[in-house]
Amino acid sequence: MSKHPAPTREHHDDFCTTERWQLVRGAAGKPVAHHRTYELTLWDGRILRTRISKPVDTSTYGASMWSHILREQLEVDAGTFWDCVQNGTLPDRGAPVTKVHKDAVPYFLVHALTEMGVDENDVLALAPAEAAALLAEKMKQQFGEDA
Repeated sequence: MSKHPAPTREHHDDFCTTERWQLVRGAAGKPVAHHRTYELTLWDGRILRTRISKPVDTSTYGASMWSHILREQLEVDAGTFWDCVQNGTLPDRGAPVTKVHKDAVPYFLVHALTEMGVDENDVLALAPAEAAALLAEKMKQQFGEDA
């Protein structure tokens, strides 16, 4: 016995809307008439595409069709799908996570200081305020007190 309700066209549409898939438009700029068609561009450049037959209503999908949609079109498992539809939790699409530390030296300071002969590792060991002060000091040395 499934712990999820029978999947409907509305659930399918809710998933796409929640994950912010883009509605595909035809050549005339209008939505495609016979299906609601969505695309999602992933971080790695792949494009997922799914189609929902109209009308988008409470018509349910058969098990085989639903399995195909999850696996081949949405690329999620049932638990991930329902967590998105019922709780608004976006699927983890595997995008790399870039952590930016609030005390990281901004790139422009790293670049400017290394151009002035400071070793990059020495710059990265500084706090942002220290790097800015060092840049000001280096500029005064190079260009005089008015820099």
